[in-house]
Amino acid sequence: MNPSLTDGINLLSKLTTQRAWNAARVIGSYGISKLTKKAAHRGLPISISLEPTTACNLRCPECPSGLRSFTRPTGMLPDELFRKTIDELHATLLYLTFYFQGEPYLHPHFLDLVRYASARGIYTATSTNAHFLHDQNARRTVESGLDRLVISIDGTTQEAYQAYRVGGELAKVIEGTRNVIRWKKQLGSRTPHVVFQFLVVRPNEHQVEGVRKLAKELGVDAVRLKTAQIYDYERGSPLMPTVEAYSRYRAHPDGTYSLKNRLLNHCWKMWHSCVITWDGKVVPCCFDKDAHYQLGDRQKQTFAEVWRGEAYARFRQTLVNARAEVDMCRNCTEGTKVWG
Repeated sequence: MNPSLTDGINLLSKLTTQRAWNAARVIGSYGISKLTKKAAHRGLPISISLEPTTACNLRCPECPSGLRSFTRPTGMLPDELFRKTIDELHATLLYLTFYFQGEPYLHPHFLDLVRYASARGIYTATSTNAHFLHDQNARRTVESGLDRLVISIDGTTQEAYQAYRVGGELAKVIEGTRNVIRWKKQLGSRTPHVVFQFLVVRPNEHQVEGVRKLAKELGVDAVRLKTAQIYDYERGSPLMPTVEAYSRYRAHPDGTYSLKNRLLNHCWKMWHSCVITWDGKVVPCCFDKDAHYQLGDRQKQTFAEVWRGEAYARFRQTLVNARAEVDMCRNCTEGTKVWG
């Protein structure tokens, strides 16, 4: 069977009656909000992202973790906070991403957290630079029940790879990938669904077909091409691809650049998902990397209190009134990713 079809069936298998009803309520309230311009909301999130840690072993440009440029503290997600969140949401939560900033495998109990969520029938996913997928971790990854493993591989040669993944070793990424795929076969497991994520930047744009070939040789299930977010994009950047199809930004004759997509006054993410930082801050989405728009604190509030609270209601209403008033939204590329 096609690996993507198998993954889709696996995801659908997590859809209980309660989760389906919750999703229907969320989708319905989102549609009503778009039509009426009044931020109505029903239900609980369909998916959330939980940040295992902000720590990272690499120094990627355009990444707060890599640049060590956070104003918020670096730390590890406490086990108790994680379990409390899952216990509160598991009945309605369909999809859980173990990622925001940092490298998840640096968390000492990361795979135990995955196992805890997987045991409650939640579809679990993570994104990694694959430098810690040694043989033991690879086996534990498969045994944890992780459903999707996104491996960042931004080049098929060391020279191209390290242009963005500063401090990284392509050989370790390939070795880690082989380890996971070997253990999937040995344990007779269909999961995790292994995805190569290729961040297309100028130094590696000529290797797009090469990464597809490498993925096939290794037995990787899918390849996803991703466009790069550039913080100061107006005057261009050496990282911007020359092939516009691979860029989030459009070049103009005067040498300036602008975002390709229109800034519409609504956002699906504010209705169906959120991000929780390692220390329990609830923020709107993955574009709020430094947690400037804190909508609640899981250390002090239940999730329902945050999700249905006044701060969230005001933020959603701002989005349907004038999304451009929110700084991070002005560089938001939701819907502009390139998929392979």
